[in-house]
Amino acid sequence: MSLDFIILLALGAIAGGFINGLAGFGTALFALGFWLQIMQPVQAVLVVLVMSVLSGIQGAILVRKSIRWPRLGRFLLPAIIGIPIGTALVVWIDPTLLKLVIAAFLILYGLFFAFRRELPAMTRPTPVIDGTIGFAGGVLGGLAGLSGALPTMWCAMRPWPKAEQRAVLQPYNLAVQTIAILVFLVQGAFDRETLVILAVATPFTFAAAQVGLHVFKRMGDAQFRRLLIVLMLASGLILMARELIFR
Repeated sequence: MSLDFIILLALGAIAGGFINGLAGFGTALFALGFWLQIMQPVQAVLVVLVMSVLSGIQGAILVRKSIRWPRLGRFLLPAIIGIPIGTALVVWIDPTLLKLVIAAFLILYGLFFAFRRELPAMTRPTPVIDGTIGFAGGVLGGLAGLSGALPTMWCAMRPWPKAEQRAVLQPYNLAVQTIAILVFLVQGAFDRETLVILAVATPFTFAAAQVGLHVFKRMGDAQFRRLLIVLMLASGLILMARELIFR
């Protein structure tokens, strides 16, 4: 493992850990730009998943008292059903085309809401929509690795306190990512090189996540909702660039 490799590995771990600590998601968004330069795509995605879970556990512990289990269940249980459906659809739907469509949607969503003076405020209970969003997120997770996009957009439109929003998004993402890791484990993807990479990246991820969590604690509810919207815009732009330019 060369010095250049370690530097890029550490930079990705710091960037991904910080944004996960801050927002409760986004490890792949900020880490893959570094890690795809030094790893094969499958290995990079595997490292992202593990680092996202490790940093996400810290965030989940932080907001554990704000978890409303019936609300979380409305998102998470349909997602678990949707994941195998998404994996089955891979042979029928082009994941690249789907990612471009989702990227365009994220960009339009972000542009529309990021610069509005007033944030959207969906106040009435919407259990059916919550379940539908959760299911669709699971399908997209199995099909294209985009499980968090729809739930994040939907939660950003709800005037929930930041801890309650995170109490949905963080456990949701943790569950989906853990299932993906188990699939990789069954497939034998954890070779010795990957385990060494994980051992080196973990301390950087943990430390950066702690910094992100500190910033999260200092944010107001409206600031956090706006952060989610801006990150959706950034996610769309990066996803679009990755699929069109860097393939």
